[in-house]
Amino acid sequence: MKVAYCDLIGGASGDMFIGSLIDAGLSISALEIEINKLGIHGYNLKTEKAERAGVHGTHLTVVIESNPEVSHTWGDFLTMIDNSPLTSKVKSQSISVFRNLAEAEKRAHRNPTNENDQALEELGSLDTIIDIVGTVAGFQLLGIDKIFSSPIPMGSGLISSQHGILPASAPATLELIAMAGAPIISPRKGMSGELVTPTGAALLTSLADFSAPEFHLQSVGYGLGNRNPRDYPNALSLWIGEQRTDISVKSLILLETNIDDMNSQIFGYVQEKLFAKGALDVWFTAIQMKKGRPGVLLSVLLPKELEAQLTSVIFSETSTLGIRTRNVSRFEAERQSKLVRTVYGDVSVKIKYSEGKPVSVAPEYEDCSWIAQEYQIPLSEIMRQVGIKAWDQILGKEFSEEDEEDDDSKN
Repeated sequence: MKVAYCDLIGGASGDMFIGSLIDAGLSISALEIEINKLGIHGYNLKTEKAERAGVHGTHLTVVIESNPEVSHTWGDFLTMIDNSPLTSKVKSQSISVFRNLAEAEKRAHRNPTNENDQALEELGSLDTIIDIVGTVAGFQLLGIDKIFSSPIPMGSGLISSQHGILPASAPATLELIAMAGAPIISPRKGMSGELVTPTGAALLTSLADFSAPEFHLQSVGYGLGNRNPRDYPNALSLWIGEQRTDISVKSLILLETNIDDMNSQIFGYVQEKLFAKGALDVWFTAIQMKKGRPGVLLSVLLPKELEAQLTSVIFSETSTLGIRTRNVSRFEAERQSKLVRTVYGDVSVKIKYSEGKPVSVAPEYEDCSWIAQEYQIPLSEIMRQVGIKAWDQILGKEFSEEDEEDDDSKN
């Protein structure tokens, strides 16, 4: 499994994320192709090699060439993403980042307005969607299956904004960290100002697991911030490598509750909301409750750090008065998400490995469903064609490389 570890030596922002991906080997032309799928025009990604306190890396600037002051709503950005031909994984992860950012802004401003109608204020220019979608797409282009991060460094002092003087750790940034229960560290000596922007915090808390993984390091990239202080490198260090175990064991939380007095139409909505908030799996089981009444067992599998947040969702969105919780372990086979070239465009597939060898391929349902509807071809036929292409382009290549290694060893 290919993994990335974010070492937040000098903080994090959207442009620092993209800069670190490019510095680690991401093709900027391939990234621009993905961003252009949003239908955005009048922007330019400007990169330069630079240095921050002795650390050499890539500084990225998103230049908005026309109407840079135009503001957008959450709904505008969600519509751009949803209507684009981006892969289903990039869409879902980008939307998750935006929804978390919207919720944090709403909490920070004590604003109960619907998120789709809420103006983005300082975060409302096009560079916001470019930073978020560009980062998510960049990780997929590099084949990253799992993202990890060091604790989030907090800023110190005050910063100037269009709303006046604010704490260096912006209210929206703090809300994002609190929502995810993410670990934080106080700034080291000499570190001042804003270290993590709201966009950077939204990306971290939505995509990353805050732990230090064991993996084989392959490449390192540094994304540089705008400031160049003398006392520390204003940079995000991205480490990329592989976890070479076929099966991993993860400690998770299982939430369960029995429900027999709720409109059945609500269950689907609850499931979607739990997935959007980070649940790993959500399922329903038909049960019989007291007095012979039919009921539903709601089960939710989730990371430990999301227990409080998802418990709150269940209490607020269902009729239950109590939730059971217990620690569980889950064995996970090694898997990778890759893109397969087809006559219909790129399609995302999941590949499962056993003892280091690929054993199965599963085309992404959302991608295949869109193609089936667009071209009026049975879904089963699309999935069959994509599966064949995956074996030919990805799995067949791995087998051929393995055969070449065997021939070399014989020679």
